Amino acid sequence: MEHIAELILIAIGAAIITNFVLTYFVGICPFIGVSRRVDMAFGMGCAVTFVISIAALLSWTFTYFILREGAPLTTWIVRSVTGDPAVTLDLTILSYIVYIFVIASSVQLVEMYVRKFHPPLYKSFGVFLPLITTNCAILFACLKIMAYVIDPKEVWGLDKALVLAVFGGVGFTLAIVIMAGIREELDHCDVPPPMRGAGITLVVAGILAMAFLGFGGVDGNLKKLISPDTRPTAAATQPADAETARAPDAEPAGVALAGRADDALSETTEP
Repeated sequence: MEHIAELILIAIGAAIITNFVLTYFVGICPFIGVSRRVDMAFGMGCAVTFVISIAALLSWTFTYFILREGAPLTTWIVRSVTGDPAVTLDLTILSYIVYIFVIASSVQLVEMYVRKFHPPLYKSFGVFLPLITTNCAILFACLKIMAYVIDPKEVWGLDKALVLAVFGGVGFTLAIVIMAGIREELDHCDVPPPMRGAGITLVVAGILAMAFLGFGGVDGNLKKLISPDTRPTAAATQPADAETARAPDAEPAGVALAGRADDALSETTEP
């Protein structure tokens, strides 16, 4: 149950609370350039979600088995070559280069596969697939996954990495579709000439970013709701323990009342 709760929190956080575009400001180029119509924005968002999932799968595999310190494949090769059973190798310095090649290769493979086996889908994507290569939101997702994979306290598994990537793409789609809907309405508004084009678009993007800031802190309350802590607190157990500790020294209430009644009776019977 705790694992499922963690996956739910990662999904909601990547899609809404810490949206890649509106919180970290990555993927701004397609967010501004391909958000003139809702249908184009939705197609771009679907393509980004598809590619970011494949890139996350490959980047997690490379990071976990090759790049991180103590990776199984790298450690086995180094120890076989050097003969030292205690030597390890850290290749995380190559992560940027590896991830760029992974993203470019995955985009090309996806484009070739879709063009050969699903021509209608390839025609619907159009130029969106080649443009995804320059989308820094995908590289950001890969680097964020790497940060959790190399963390010695909690090494992320493939499930968490894929949830972060998929719902990060969903959050990108949500942001770009909202932006496209607003820009379609702005075409019918009387925008001042100096603000037309990129000016009003950036203003709207800033307002959207501030609006998404209102979701901050939702993950904490949601975590309490999904996985409440049922352990008794120290404040709840302390009064009972203190009462138990005072019990042997305290005089029972009935004995004290009986003693005072006997004293009062003896005083009234004295001549």
